[in-house]
Amino acid sequence: MSNSLISTVPVQTDADSLEVLDRVQRRVLWLATSMIHYANKIRESNSEIKIGGHQASSASMVSIMSALYFAHLRPEDRVSVKPHAAPVLHAIQYLLGQLDQSYLTRLRSFHGLQSYPSRTKDPDIVDFSTGSVGIGATATIWSALSQRYLSGHFAPQTTGRHIALIGDAELDEGAIWEAVVDPITSRLGELLWVVDVNRQSLDRVVPNFEIKRRKAMFEAAGWHTIEVKYGRFLRELFSRDGGEALQRRIDSMSNEEYQRLLRSPAEVIRQNLPGNGPDRQIIARILDQLNDDEVFRAIRDLAGHDLADLLDAFRLADSAHDRPTVIFAYTIKAWSLPTEGHPDNHSSLLTQAQWEELAESLGTESRDPWSKFEPGSKEADLCHKAAERLRRPLVAGPEKIDVPGEIGGSYKGKVSTQQALGRFLVGISRAAPEVASRIVTVSPDVASSTNLGGWINKVGIWNVEQRDDWFGDVSDVAVHWRETPSGQHVELGIAETNLVGMLGELGATWSRYGKTLFPIGTIYDPFVGRSLEPWSFGIYSGGQSILIGTPSGVTLAPEGGAHQSVITPSIGLEQPGCVAWEPAFAQDLEWTLLSALSQLGRPDGTSSYFRLTTRPIDQHLADVPLGGDHRELRRRQVLAGGYRLIEAKSQPMITIVGMGAVMPEAVAAADQLSVSGVGVDLICLTSADLIFRAFAARKGFGEGDVSILDTLFPVERKAPIISVMDGHPHTLSFLSGIHGVQITSLGVRDFGQVGEISDLYKYFGIDSETIVGAAWDLLDTTQ
Repeated sequence: MSNSLISTVPVQTDADSLEVLDRVQRRVLWLATSMIHYANKIRESNSEIKIGGHQASSASMVSIMSALYFAHLRPEDRVSVKPHAAPVLHAIQYLLGQLDQSYLTRLRSFHGLQSYPSRTKDPDIVDFSTGSVGIGATATIWSALSQRYLSGHFAPQTTGRHIALIGDAELDEGAIWEAVVDPITSRLGELLWVVDVNRQSLDRVVPNFEIKRRKAMFEAAGWHTIEVKYGRFLRELFSRDGGEALQRRIDSMSNEEYQRLLRSPAEVIRQNLPGNGPDRQIIARILDQLNDDEVFRAIRDLAGHDLADLLDAFRLADSAHDRPTVIFAYTIKAWSLPTEGHPDNHSSLLTQAQWEELAESLGTESRDPWSKFEPGSKEADLCHKAAERLRRPLVAGPEKIDVPGEIGGSYKGKVSTQQALGRFLVGISRAAPEVASRIVTVSPDVASSTNLGGWINKVGIWNVEQRDDWFGDVSDVAVHWRETPSGQHVELGIAETNLVGMLGELGATWSRYGKTLFPIGTIYDPFVGRSLEPWSFGIYSGGQSILIGTPSGVTLAPEGGAHQSVITPSIGLEQPGCVAWEPAFAQDLEWTLLSALSQLGRPDGTSSYFRLTTRPIDQHLADVPLGGDHRELRRRQVLAGGYRLIEAKSQPMITIVGMGAVMPEAVAAADQLSVSGVGVDLICLTSADLIFRAFAARKGFGEGDVSILDTLFPVERKAPIISVMDGHPHTLSFLSGIHGVQITSLGVRDFGQVGEISDLYKYFGIDSETIVGAAWDLLDTTQ
């Protein structure tokens, strides 16, 4: 395993230690259950909606997490916790001294503990934000790859396990399998997933024998698989005369039938467990050897609640360094709670009486629910030792990487913004090598078609190991596939969710490890919608990156409606933690990209989204000042969201606001109207997002550079507005509110078509003729 060292120091777990650990896990169960009980049954609320908290889902994870945190984890390990087990995580952190007691009564309250583990909002240590099913699990893959990337470019890192604790129903998520089957995943020996096989989802018992199929799928993808299925008592029964028949019967039992037996009294178990097959009498004879308590215990004896078996499985997984490992740990949903195994227990809550009875059964006190173990006790000693073992060194503050304001690119003739992206990446290697050394590009099999070829030829492909380039000596190959651990481009398979997952973790290295990277991902803009939820979740989790959607809009005329994005400008404007850009000209792209890079890897930083196109645009239309104060003023306005490209000689009659690829049409329309005697101010927006923020800030909502509104739309020059863009027109419709003027918003309202750009612009009404006609119509209604 290159550039990776895994700690495998064993933790002693003799019988006495296991008894102590069992008492600790029971306290964890009590605390987790009580946090949810307090939030729902005791804390006052002025809301009529249920608070919730998932007592049942938390209970099934208690043994797994107690064994992991109190007897196995090392400080370099990183753990993604099943969303519905958040109370278990907080209970453990409380016993480890990492969470103040006051938070235990503030689960799901304002500024309290979040509903699901949050790396950016919870007060205690959370390695991965979870809550969006599937994304928390796959984050461990991208985290492992990101740490490998750091080791290949900076000092080698001592790597622990990247561990995901997930529910069995979570394996239904397609995002999981897109990540699991990516070729690069099968080489991550530091990756460990533990599946909580409690056989229940939100609505139902998971049908049939789903885990058998899932296990085969993991193995086919190159993973080691370990089953922690039957507890020691059941295994002893299996070893008795006829025990093989009992095991066959339980193995072949459907999940639904097994869950029904969990809710049955001993006499019903004796009647139904033997089944109707040829082994019925053999199984019945074994059950006859047991008293009712033992029958009841046997059907519940699953190894996912056997601490010794769990620790053995963790150690076995640590010995498998060559490939990822998944442990299937069989558990009971609502383990040790009155609702255990009930098909409707997912959202159920204990009554006050049940909660008090639970306290008695777990050896604690409901009148003092937050008590810790007595100082000097074996349990307190175990918690203290675990806390000391898991103590992490402080992460160094983020590195300061000076990003220049411009790199001296020369943009003449006709250039598309996508072409300018490729030139930018090659140019920054010469102009700012330190900045370039931190850039890592990622694409889902679209690197060459998003103009990353020149960059890739310069910096190479990153891989966990060096691979032969069998076409390296072929002169007519456009992109040379030179794969080494020192490359700076990561090529993933065709799965946009993997792309944004990788971006999120690459964009978090500054806060995880004190090393700043500048991740840039390219994606076909129509597929931003497909990747939206995991991309947004990565930003929520603290990842800072640049996502470039290109080509975009109906400007990608030959591809037709399936590949022409319409709603992505609105997505960019509405996405928290991200600035959306849509520059029309190459120089604007250079300035905005540099600004976006400067916002990465810092506590007050932000992600960015760029919407680019393949349409070559005449760069002289931008009329960029060549130097001095005028050039700097233009740069600042570009970074604030836009600039005045054309000004009427006197009071304007119409203001045209354009953004992105349609700027040539906006310029042509302004010229035509001017010839007809209509004074036009033409505004070129680079970011509708920043202009909307300024608009909201002026009204006292949020933050924004209000001064840009006075620059672009001075009140003394207010006039009716025509807005035009290659995207849904409502994106710019807010502009009328700046001065309360009338507006006609032009854009694309329907699925695209195949054709020439001129055909489609005319069809959708974003051509110069339509802009002129809309201006005349607007003038008629305002005179």
